Amino acid sequence: MGQTITEKIFSNHVGKEVYAGEIIDCPIDMVIGNDITTPLSIKAFKESGAKALANPDGFCIVMDHFIPAKDIASANQAKISRDFAKEHNLKYFFDEKDMGIEHALLPEKGLVVSGDVIIGADSHTCTHGALGAFSTGMGSTDLAYAMISGKNWFKVPSAIKVEFSGKPAPHIYGKDLILEVIRQIGVDGALYQTLEFCGEGIKYLNMDDRFSLCNMAIEAGAKNGIIAPDDITREFLNSRKSLRAKPREFFSDKDAKYNKILQIDISKLEPIIAYPFLPSNGKSITQATKDDLKIDQVFIGSCTNGRLSDLKIASEILKGKRVHKDVRLIITPGTQQIYKDAHKLGYIDILLESGALISNPTCGACLGGYMGILGDNERCVSTTNRNFVGRMGARNSEVYLANSAVAAYSAIRGKIADPREI
Repeated sequence: MGQTITEKIFSNHVGKEVYAGEIIDCPIDMVIGNDITTPLSIKAFKESGAKALANPDGFCIVMDHFIPAKDIASANQAKISRDFAKEHNLKYFFDEKDMGIEHALLPEKGLVVSGDVIIGADSHTCTHGALGAFSTGMGSTDLAYAMISGKNWFKVPSAIKVEFSGKPAPHIYGKDLILEVIRQIGVDGALYQTLEFCGEGIKYLNMDDRFSLCNMAIEAGAKNGIIAPDDITREFLNSRKSLRAKPREFFSDKDAKYNKILQIDISKLEPIIAYPFLPSNGKSITQATKDDLKIDQVFIGSCTNGRLSDLKIASEILKGKRVHKDVRLIITPGTQQIYKDAHKLGYIDILLESGALISNPTCGACLGGYMGILGDNERCVSTTNRNFVGRMGARNSEVYLANSAVAAYSAIRGKIADPREI
C-alpha cells in the first residue's frame, strides 16, 4: 500500500512501515523550546530525576517571546532557561546576542532539514514542514519527555492533499494560499491530519512563501503541514553555512491514501484578508476595500511573515511614500540576520524614512505581549497568524490578517487597501 510523505518519514525513523492511525514511539531529531514554554519543560525534566539530555545536539532553546525582558516576571522566566543552558553547556542556545523568532531562526541556522522529525512547545512549529520534514507543536511536558528519552509518542496522522495549480498573479503569496485553504475547510477542517501541499503551483513559491504556507497549517487544526523537497528546497539548504544533519528526502507514493483532495487554482486568487475573529473568516481584497475599513496600526513580522522577502515587499511599496498620519507601522524582522541583510540592501532606511518603527526580533506583538499592543476599539492589519478575540491586545480590538503587500499599502492609505492599485 502506498504511503504519504509523513508516513514515510515516520517509517524511516522507527525502522518499519507505519500508516495513519498507528501509535508509534519515535526518535526526535530536533526539540525546540522558547523562553515561555521551556521553563515548564525544565521543571518536569528535573522532577523526573533526569541528569542529562538524551540528545543534547538535538535540543535547542530560542529566547524570542519576551526578549529583551518586558518585566520582572519575564526576566525571571528567561533566567530559568539561561541557567539550564549553562548547566548543560547547551550547543544550540540563542539569546539576545544571536536572536531570532524560533521558526525563522532554526532554518536560517541549518538546524532543521528535510526528513527530520521535529517537535516544539509552540504551535507554529509546523513551519519547518516547508523543508520536507515532519514538524509539529506539542506541550511542555511532551518536550520534557523528549529531553529525557530522545523520543515521543505519536499517532501517525492521516492526510489531506492540497493541489495548487496555476501561476500566482502579482501580490499573491504563500499567505494568501493558506488563508484560502483555511477559508475553504475551516479552523478544524484538518484536525489531527497532515496538510500536504503539492501541485504545479508550488514551483512558483520561494522558501519564504513555503514557510508561511506551512506555518498556518495549525490554524486549520492540522497536526503538520508539509511540502516535498525540490530544487528550491535543496538550494535553500545548500546555502546554509553548516547543516546539523544531512537532508533525507521522502516523497508520497502515487497510490498513497488521502482523506480528501483539495484543488485550488491560484491564478484566480485575489489577496485574502481574514476578518476577525478567526483565520477562516477570509474575504477577498475587493470586498475589504468596499467595506472601507479604517485602521490604527499595521504590523509586519512574526514567524509567518517576518522574513527578508516581506521586508523587501514592504520597502518597495513604501519607497518615497509616508505612512498615513493616523497609522502606526511596526516592523519586526524575523532574525538579526534578516535585519542585517535588510539594512545592507537598503530596506531598513526606506522603511524608517516612510515613518515605520523597526523592532528587535520578537514574538511580542503577535501574541499581544508587548511591542505593539492594541488599545480599545483599535483596528490592525497584521501579517501574523491569528486574529482571535484579544489576540494582540484589548478584547474589543480587531486584527485583520493579510500578506505583507496589503499591510504595507494599507499603512499608506490609512485603511485596508489593494496593492494591485499601485
